Amino acid sequence: MYSNQELCERIRGIYPEIGECGIELDVQHDDEKKVWVVDLKKEDHELRHHLEPPDADACMEGKQCVALGLEIAQLRKNIQGEQY
Repeated sequence: MYSNQELCERIRGIYPEIGECGIELDVQHDDEKKVWVVDLKKEDHELRHHLEPPDADACMEGKQCVALGLEIAQLRKNIQGEQY
């Protein structure tokens, strides 16, 4: 298995817009639920996404994590909507 840091860096590599729009990213493994918890935050906006092991594996292989990508897009939309 890979580390939190490795998965976090891979997600940033696949979705560079996370850093560009100032979104904080944290990744932790929930041993009880056996999922990765991806926490995205910017100001008052926060999104917590459970990344199943097959999706995390796909991310580590450099493939896009589709469900996570949709969540990131929604968070960005919410942030941008509030800026106008």
